[in-house]
Amino acid sequence: MSTLTDPPKDSFRLSMLINDTRYRSLTFQALAFLAMALSFWYLGNNLVANLRAAGLNINFGFLGDTAGYDISQKLVEYSNQDSHSSAAFVGLLNTLLVAFLACITATVFGVVAGVLRLSKNWLVSKLMAFYVEIFRNIPVLIWIIIIFTIMTAFMPAPRAFRGDNATATMVFDAFAFTNRGIYTPLPWFSRGIFESQTLNWVLVLLVACGSWFAARRVNVWATAKQEETGERPNTLSMLLGIWLVPFVILMLIMGLSWEYPALKGFNFQGGIKVGGPLIALWFALSIYTGAFIAENVRAGIQAVSKGQTEAAAALGLRPSKVMNLVVLPQALRIIIPPLISQYLNITKNSSLAIVVGYADITATLGGITLNQTGRAIECVLLLMAFYLTASLLISLVMNVYNASVKLKER
Repeated sequence: MSTLTDPPKDSFRLSMLINDTRYRSLTFQALAFLAMALSFWYLGNNLVANLRAAGLNINFGFLGDTAGYDISQKLVEYSNQDSHSSAAFVGLLNTLLVAFLACITATVFGVVAGVLRLSKNWLVSKLMAFYVEIFRNIPVLIWIIIIFTIMTAFMPAPRAFRGDNATATMVFDAFAFTNRGIYTPLPWFSRGIFESQTLNWVLVLLVACGSWFAARRVNVWATAKQEETGERPNTLSMLLGIWLVPFVILMLIMGLSWEYPALKGFNFQGGIKVGGPLIALWFALSIYTGAFIAENVRAGIQAVSKGQTEAAAALGLRPSKVMNLVVLPQALRIIIPPLISQYLNITKNSSLAIVVGYADITATLGGITLNQTGRAIECVLLLMAFYLTASLLISLVMNVYNASVKLKER
C-alpha cells in the first residue's frame, strides 16, 4: 500500500532571487530603492561638503530677522517690522487665496464651455471652440500681462472719483473699480467673541462646516426615506433652518457691521481692496486653465453612452435635466482624474505672480527674502516643501472625492 506525501520543498538559494519569478520583481525593486537611496546620500553629502568648504551652513535662523518690506495685498495683519517668517506666511496665504479662487472660477468656465461646445447651436459651439483654442494655445504668462495691462490702462484712476467734475462714480456707493484694484465693503464684528477679527471669521467658518455636515446628514436621511417609501420628504425648511438659524444668531451676537471704502487723499481707504495684480493673476489662471477643463468635460460627456440620453429623453426629461441628472454624474468618473492635474497646474502657475507684483510665497520667500538674506538654499528648500505639500493635499482631497463618485458595484 503506497502513501501519498507532498513533494519536498526546495531550499532557498541566492540564485532564486534572479531566476525565480516569485522573487525577481522584489529583487529589482530592492536594487532600485538602494540605488536611489545611495544617489540621494551622495548628493546630500556633496552639498554639505561644498557648503562647509565655502564656509556656509544650512541655517533657518534668518526667518526670525526683521523683513523690512511692505506687502500691499494681505489677509492677516503685517508690517515691515515683522519677521521674514511672517512675510512668508502672508505670501503663503496669498498663494492659497489665488489658487482657491482660480480653481473655483476655472471649474465654472470649464464646465460651461465644455457643455456649450457640444451644443446643437452652431454659433455657440463655434464660439466655445474658439475660446478653447485661443486661450489654451497662448502661454498663461502672456495672458497675465495682457489682463494687467488692460486693467491699468483703461480703468479710471482714484482721482477720477473726486469732486463735482468726477468722471467715475462708485457702484451703489459701495464698490469702486479703479486701475489699482476693486474696493468693496468690509464685513467686521463690533462685538466679536474674540479680539481678533481673523479668529471671529474662523469661528464663522467652523459654524459653516457644522451646517454643511448637518445638511449632508439630512440629505442622506431623505435619500434613505425615498428608497424605502418611494417618496422623497420635503427637506427645504430643514435645510434653510440648518443654514440660516446658526448664522443669524451668530451675526446678532457678534454684531455684524460694514466698513465702506471712501476716497481719502490720493486713494481709497477702508473696505476690502482686491488689488490689480490679484485680479489679473486670478482671471488669467481661470480662463487659461478653464480652456483645458472644458476639453476634459467635453471628453467625459462624449464618453457617456448615447443610449443613456435617449433613455432619459424617452422618460420625458428636459435636455437640461438629462445633462444634470444623467450625463454629468456619469461623466464625473472620467472628468475628475485630469481635473486634479489642472488644479495642481493652477497652484504651481500661481508662482508667476511676481510678474505683476503680487506678493505670493515665491515673491516673498523666494524673491525679496532670498535677495536680502542670501539664503538661497534654505529659501528654495522651503519653497519646494510648500509646493510639494500643497500638491499632495490637493491630490489627496480630489482622490477622496474621485473615490466617492466612481462606479460602485454591488
